[in-house]
Amino acid sequence: MRLIIARCQVDYAGKLTAHLPLATRLIMIKADGSVQIHADDGAYKPLNWMSAPCVLTRQAAPVDQDPAGALIESWSVRNRSGDTLQIGLAEILSDSAYELGRDPGLRKDGVEKHLQRLLAADPSAIRGDLSLVQREYQTPIGPVDLLCRAADGAYVAVEVKRRGEIDGVEQLTRYLELMRRDHLLGRVEGIFVAQQIKPQAQVVALDRGIACVKVDYDALRGIDHPEERLF
Repeated sequence: MRLIIARCQVDYAGKLTAHLPLATRLIMIKADGSVQIHADDGAYKPLNWMSAPCVLTRQAAPVDQDPAGALIESWSVRNRSGDTLQIGLAEILSDSAYELGRDPGLRKDGVEKHLQRLLAADPSAIRGDLSLVQREYQTPIGPVDLLCRAADGAYVAVEVKRRGEIDGVEQLTRYLELMRRDHLLGRVEGIFVAQQIKPQAQVVALDRGIACVKVDYDALRGIDHPEERLF
């Protein structure tokens, strides 16, 4: 990765045109060839960018420019669609290169497997009368996240998602259809559990007799946020 802090102006030409007047900015050139232009304030998103694959070429500065805004160099970045990012450099304040190596990828905290593990350890967080029978209970079309037992003896199939959407409700519906054909299980209820549940998913779930439960991941882990209680 190459990081350059420079006084520069930027012109983009493609489906639309955009101009960034001369100012001090961060130019980021990544190993994949992509280029990003950042300001020191505002949002985390770049002011302008060109995604890989693209080609960067260095050019001499125009000779007929205004001396007050004299450029020392001009870079042209072009992608396969023909869009161009023209970067005019007036002054380079810092130019550093770093070898970051291969990134192992993002490992999300609080994904479905973590939620599933926490809820398996304490099914009462879903509903007070539930006890765990089995994690990853197999059906002919895949495993139900949790199979629990209610106080009245009914089995309860629990599908766990980080974000509850209609696809997850459809998935649990298919599991329930097959599980209810198993005479050894008898009556089987369904509960759809997520940190967030979209209103449309909740409507579909309730229409099919599936309960919806929202859970707080931090609370399940025993993490308290006392500052939230001040308001």
